Amino acid sequence: MPENAQPRVLISRMSAIGDCILTLPVACAIRDAFPHAYIGWVVEKKAAPMVRGHQALNAVIELDRGWFTSAKGIRTARAALRSHCFEFSIDCQGLTKSALAGRLSGAKTRVGFKGRHGGEISSLLNNTKISPVFKHVTDRSLELLIPLGVHSPKVKWKLPLSATSRHWATRWRRTINTSKLAVLNPGATWESKMWEADRFAATARYLRDQYGYHSIAVWGTDEERRMAEKMVALSDDSMSLAPDTDLHHLGALIESADLFISGDTGPLHMAVAVGTATIGLYGSTRPGDSGPYGQIAIQKEYQRGSRKQRRKADNSAMRKITVDHVCQKIDEIESRRRLNNAA
Repeated sequence: MPENAQPRVLISRMSAIGDCILTLPVACAIRDAFPHAYIGWVVEKKAAPMVRGHQALNAVIELDRGWFTSAKGIRTARAALRSHCFEFSIDCQGLTKSALAGRLSGAKTRVGFKGRHGGEISSLLNNTKISPVFKHVTDRSLELLIPLGVHSPKVKWKLPLSATSRHWATRWRRTINTSKLAVLNPGATWESKMWEADRFAATARYLRDQYGYHSIAVWGTDEERRMAEKMVALSDDSMSLAPDTDLHHLGALIESADLFISGDTGPLHMAVAVGTATIGLYGSTRPGDSGPYGQIAIQKEYQRGSRKQRRKADNSAMRKITVDHVCQKIDEIESRRRLNNAA
């Protein structure tokens, strides 16, 4: 298609928060290739804040979780999608529900991954199929744009954070009386993705003693807050508890920081998207598949098994990552910064 073409394109990536963030470069790449395109994104409501308001998008179609399990939900989704008259759908998730959304949209060209995954029937619902070369979620998703004539686009995120949240983060940052701020995130949806509270606390002490950082522990659920409070209690005043935040304010807070350390969860990918130096800790997932894109990832052991088995496992693989391992990566980041400042 010529650059002045006006294709109507639907991106289908419905969940989870981190994976939706990892897919944002698809929207940016389509917009860069076709400035006059009409671009929509169908997403489930929990992950919608990371998509809603993105500057590359014309429309965000939000669906309830489980929408595809009832006739009423399917009819509602079809009506919402058909009103946009999409010509192309890009199934970045490879699940039955994400491919079904493309089919319901009425798009004639429905691009997805080749092959079947588990019990999913996405390959039957999509009619243009790509065998991806890359493993990382972001790179694989961008390969789906080849049928539109988009090859090897520049990776951009442009995370849609509100001006209000950024203004709040700027004001809050001034309450921390140090020049360097680190954000440490203990939370994760799987226990097998979680690092130990005492190790986070030891890392915070190292950051303070070696480089003058103050650290904050972020949290989302009540359980995560309890772990964050334990980290603060063990930190010898090198860390404090972050305020309660929604996703936009959390993203703005991370954007204001100099360093972010976390297991494999949504805020980790948020940190990469806003350009904060990031160290990702991996045990039950592989950084080559969904790691902090272009940033540092640490994995010392992989928790093998099916997705269900890895989800239910303990965090023994994460415990193979020591405080020394993390501090070595901190030293590398700080050394690189010194060289850049001296140049």
